Amino acid sequence: MQNPYLPYPVRIDAIDVATEDKSLKTFRFSFLDSEDEKKFNYKSGQFAELSIPGVGEIPIGIASSPTEKGFLTFTVFKTGKVTSYLHEMKSGDIMGIRGPLGNWYPWETLAGKNVLIVGGGFAFTTLRSSIKMMLAPENRSKFGAIDVVYGARSPGMLLYKEELTAWEKRDDINMHITVDATEDSTWAYHTGFVPALTETAAPAASDDTYAIVCGPPVMIKFTLPVLEKLGYRHDHIIMSLENRMKCGIGMCGRCNIGTELVCKDGPVFTLADINLTPSEF
Repeated sequence: MQNPYLPYPVRIDAIDVATEDKSLKTFRFSFLDSEDEKKFNYKSGQFAELSIPGVGEIPIGIASSPTEKGFLTFTVFKTGKVTSYLHEMKSGDIMGIRGPLGNWYPWETLAGKNVLIVGGGFAFTTLRSSIKMMLAPENRSKFGAIDVVYGARSPGMLLYKEELTAWEKRDDINMHITVDATEDSTWAYHTGFVPALTETAAPAASDDTYAIVCGPPVMIKFTLPVLEKLGYRHDHIIMSLENRMKCGIGMCGRCNIGTELVCKDGPVFTLADINLTPSEF
C-alpha cells in the first residue's frame, strides 16, 4: 500500500506566467515513473500536496482534467515559503506530488443535470479541471446545459485566457465573464462583482440544475444568498472549501470544522452539509 506521506517524484515540464502581475504561474508536471501516473487516479475537484524536499509542501487544487493524459497541471499563487520557492524553479527540476487527496465534485449525481459553475480569482483551478472534463467528447453528452460565471479583479488577472476564448466560441457552454473594474476601453465583457452577474446570468433553479461554487470566501459569502434568492436548494449548491489544510489526510486536525475535516471529508461540501457545522464558519 502506498505510504500516504510519500510523494511521487515528478519533473517540471513547462511553466507559464498566468497573470499580468506574475503572482500566479501554471506548472505542468510529468511523472518519472509511468506506474506512478497510473496510481495517481484523480477526479475533478480533488487536490494534491506539492512537495519540495527540504522546503515543505502546500495543498493545491488540481487544474488539469482526468481526460488530459500524460501530465498534471497546477496553477500556484505566490504567497508563502513553498510557493515562492516553487516560483523560482525551472523546467526540468525534480520535486514531488502527494495525492490525489480529498473528495471531488459529485459527478454521478450531476450526470444528466444542468450545471452552473461560479468561480472567482485563482480558485478557478479545479473549475477549469471540471469544465475540461465535462466538455471532453466522451463526456459532454452526460451533462445538460453548462453555464459558467467567472470573475477576477481585472482583465489581466483572468486565468486560462486562451481556453476562455475557445469555450466562448462553443455552442454547448454559456460563458459569462466579469471583472471588478477596468479602465480598458476595449473590454467587451461584464464589469462588476461575481454575485451580481450570477443573479442575472444563472439559469433558473430546478431539480435538474446544480450550482458549483469555488472562490475567495467573500465571493462565496455574497453568492450564496443570490443562489438562495434564485431558488437553488441547499443540497443543490456545491462548494469547494479551504480551511488551514496541512497534512491532507486528516491526521493533524488543523482543518476541522466541527467534526468535519476539510482535507479528508471535503474539500467539497453541499450547503446542506455546511449548515450542520458550527455557525461561525
